[in-house]
Parts: sequence; C-alpha cells; structure tokens
Amino acid sequence: MTDSPATPEDRLRAGDVNAAGEIFAACRERLRKMVRLRLDRRLQGRLDASDVLQEAFLDVQRKAGEFPERNMPAYLWLRLIVAERLLILHRHHLGAQMRDAGQEVSLHRGGLPAASTHSLANLLLGRMTSPTQALLRAERQLRLQEALNGIEELDREILAIRHFEELSNSEAATVLGLTKTAASNRYIRALKRLKEILTTLPGFDSRASVG
Repeated sequence: MTDSPATPEDRLRAGDVNAAGEIFAACRERLRKMVRLRLDRRLQGRLDASDVLQEAFLDVQRKAGEFPERNMPAYLWLRLIVAERLLILHRHHLGAQMRDAGQEVSLHRGGLPAASTHSLANLLLGRMTSPTQALLRAERQLRLQEALNGIEELDREILAIRHFEELSNSEAATVLGLTKTAASNRYIRALKRLKEILTTLPGFDSRASVG
C-alpha cells in the first residue's frame, strides 16, 4: 500500500515552495473577503482587493521558504502576509493621512489593518435593505457606524473575523493572541452586544443579520 499524497500544506512545510501558490489559489476568495473588510474606503478608485492580492502573491512566493519555521496553519500565514501588504499599501497611498485613519487602521497585533466600521455596517446593511432604498440605507449606515464605534475595538475585530471572515474559534484565538476559551467568550459577548445595538435601530432585524 502506498502512502496518500501529501497535502499542499504538508508539502510546503516540508520545503516545497511551489505548494505556496496552490494554497494561495485555494484560499483566494477567503483572502479577498478579508481585504474587503479592511481596505480603507478612501482608496476606492485607486486600489481594490484584486490589486492587493496580486502584490501579496509576490510576497508569498518570496517568503514561501520561511513557512516551515512558522508555527501556524497555512491559511493564517497567508492571511498575515496579505494583511502586511495591505498595511504597506495603506501607508503608500495615504501617507500622513494614516494618523487620521481612526477606526480604519488598528495598532492591534503589530499594526495590521483592522476591519473598518464602514465595511462592517455595509455588510450588515447589505443583508437588510434593497438597492432601491439608497437614501434610507445611507442614513442607517451612518447610525450603525456610530453604534459600532461604541464597541470595543477587539470586539469589532472578533466579530469581523468570526462572523464575516468565518474563521474558526481556534483560528481567531491564534490571530488575536487569545486562549480558545477567551476567544469564544469574547465572540459571544461581542455578538450579544451587536444584537442589542441592532434592536435599538429602527428597521433592523438582528436575527436576519447576525443570527
């Protein structure tokens, strides 16, 4: 009996740098979702998620030989490289404006871009309003962003990575530097807080958006 073929992650960990491209291709849509959550809206028209991923792929190829030394799953390694490239692009395009980014960029976990309240509100609204309700949508988005700004930054981030990026609790704990129990408790608390906020805003159905 022959051994089963090694997975791309196994091959990459064994030193096969070509496997990095296979893993990146398989994870592209997950990574695209992560970028969209964190791409500063002031860069609309100049930069999109595809641009970020294209440049990040070059970083992945260059750093593939370092993966065996990293004690993390391949997807989280890719996610970190993409987030670092996104931060570089933010700094390049925004320059001095970075200090005014406010809710857009976080110093948490080494300065990686955090999910913006604008992106989170937009995703929530996308599930609750139709395109024909443009004026009402804009008003609701502003109110929802204000409410989200009142949530602790770490709570916003765990909502983003668990609910919208769909990372597992174990992955979230690794990304945020928490124990699995702490990450789980934090997510439950943040989700409860978000539902409380949504129930106070007219026209929102928290069960439809974050159930």
